[in-house]
Formats: sequence, C-alpha cells, structure tokens
Amino acid sequence: MGSGWKLFLTGLVLLGTAGCATKQEWETWAAHPAHFASGDHLVFSVRNTEGTPPRVTREDLAAAREQGWWGRPVTISQAEILER
Repeated sequence: MGSGWKLFLTGLVLLGTAGCATKQEWETWAAHPAHFASGDHLVFSVRNTEGTPPRVTREDLAAAREQGWWGRPVTISQAEILER
C-alpha cells in the first residue's frame, strides 16, 4: 500500500473519531495524561457501560475519591450502592 493511501486512511480514521466526543469530553480527555486514572477506574468503566444499570460499590466510591477519577459521573441513590 502506498504512503498516500496510508495517509488518507489515517486522516479518515482521525476524522471519524473526532466526531465521537463532545467539546466537554475532548476538554476532559485533553486535561489528563491517560484515558483512565487507574486500573480500578478502567474496570469500573468497563463494568458500567451506557445502556446497563450502574453497579457501584462503596469501594468504587472510595477509589474514585482517592485516585481522582474523571469523566462523566455515574449517579445513583444511596440505596443502590452495593456492599460488594
């Protein structure tokens, strides 16, 4: 494959992914050196994808505070917090 095609495909991928985030999401992403604050943050985010009921434990809340997680907040009531 020629270098022209590689450049074209790279530009196409960048253009396609640029439309996937809001301005606020881009600002949040740009303000942090990594996509997730920690492995705990990654596991929590994978477990709580959009379209599924949130699963939040007290340990998640403590880790989020201690590790300074960022991104879109997951909101639940006190009664919905799981013990494990």
